[in-house]
Amino acid sequence: MSIDVEVVATTSLGDRSYLAHDGRVAVVVDPQRDIDRVVLLAGRFGVRITHVVETHLHNDYVSGGLALAKLTGAAYLVAAAEKVAFDRVPVADGDEVTVSEGMRLSVAATPGHTFHHVSYVLHGPDGPEGVFTGGSLLFGTTGRTDLLGQEHAHDLAHHQHTSARRLADLLPDGTRVWPTHGFGSFCSATQADGEASTIGREKVANPALRLEADDFVEQTLAGLDAYPAYYAHMGVRNAEGADLVDLTPITLVDPAGLRTRLEAGEWVVDLRSRKAFAYRHLAGTVSIGLDGAMSTWVGWLVPWDAPVTLLGESAAQVAEAQRELTRIGIDRPAAAATGQPEGWAGGQEDRLAELDMATFADLAAARAGRLPRGLPAPEVVLDVRLAGEWQQDHLDGAVHVPLPELADRVGELGDGVVWVHCQSGYRAAIAASLLTRAGRRVVCVDDDFTTAARELA
Repeated sequence: MSIDVEVVATTSLGDRSYLAHDGRVAVVVDPQRDIDRVVLLAGRFGVRITHVVETHLHNDYVSGGLALAKLTGAAYLVAAAEKVAFDRVPVADGDEVTVSEGMRLSVAATPGHTFHHVSYVLHGPDGPEGVFTGGSLLFGTTGRTDLLGQEHAHDLAHHQHTSARRLADLLPDGTRVWPTHGFGSFCSATQADGEASTIGREKVANPALRLEADDFVEQTLAGLDAYPAYYAHMGVRNAEGADLVDLTPITLVDPAGLRTRLEAGEWVVDLRSRKAFAYRHLAGTVSIGLDGAMSTWVGWLVPWDAPVTLLGESAAQVAEAQRELTRIGIDRPAAAATGQPEGWAGGQEDRLAELDMATFADLAAARAGRLPRGLPAPEVVLDVRLAGEWQQDHLDGAVHVPLPELADRVGELGDGVVWVHCQSGYRAAIAASLLTRAGRRVVCVDDDFTTAARELA
């Protein structure tokens, strides 16, 4: 009998869930809110889900664990020390859980990412197959330690170091490592390295296993940057337990309804690509394209519980965005509209707008007085990347306002035309739409920042 572990990736949030099975029964680890993906996967392999386990109460998404356990009748394993408002099977360090005759889990306390974090070692007939590490030992890094408050970050970083060492001492070098975070998630202390790993590889690559405790803590805390504002609501929601998600279509709104929402100052989000937005969009809308980390930025920028209206080219695009948003607890967007800007404007041309786009080569030419393609001269060059990116490298003379702070700091930019950039163009487009909505003249630099040094040397 063999044990197979299937990855259920949620690339938009940088997370992975897992389904481990022996061909008959399965255990699911850290499932996302939209559990239909896991149910379909189990059906494809013809296995019955008997156990659902959580490594910790997540801060970056609403768990689908409770709903999946209720739907399937599976045992729901959550750390005994966690205070939750639902029935669960409480587990603690040293517990053994039999999943089937040839598959069992052993629980290891691995505090650090949270105080009550646990990891699950998956055992097969021949010994340990791998370890589900959640936000503990990641690929080349560890989970961040400041999500429960800065006052706990130092102590949790020490715990994180101890937990990583414990797993390395406990398990053979060939044991596979299956983390939940680290694939772009802001729950990761730094960007993860690689797509797969083992305990042996981590001993060579992971700072938690290479550095002494004080050095690791100092390096970890120094590398932490801002994280999305919506994280503040996830732990509470997961402690309460989330029911099945409602993915039925969102209420559609007509052009008059869109106008009313925009005039009321509500958030109307254009899901199309930034290039499509630049070519033509409904004035007053915000560009947060589905081709990037849409849910992260909606959750970060939009005040919690504020109504959100989605604009997409098709019902499928809106439905995909709706699914993404349920993962962070935005269960029912207020409304939606599909089609093109001309339709959203109800044929009123004065309700349509364009956005000037440029490259770093254009910015260099403009700074030299050679304005390309009739673009306006830059009076402010705005960098909206996060603090760590700015500290690593930035343009001389640029103003730095991280995108999450921009809406509240527009007044600091002074008068004049703003040329705004980020690392690749995605966040710059969001920023440009926010500035345009605030009445500013903007040029969006849609270019890779790695070219900036060459173009602006």
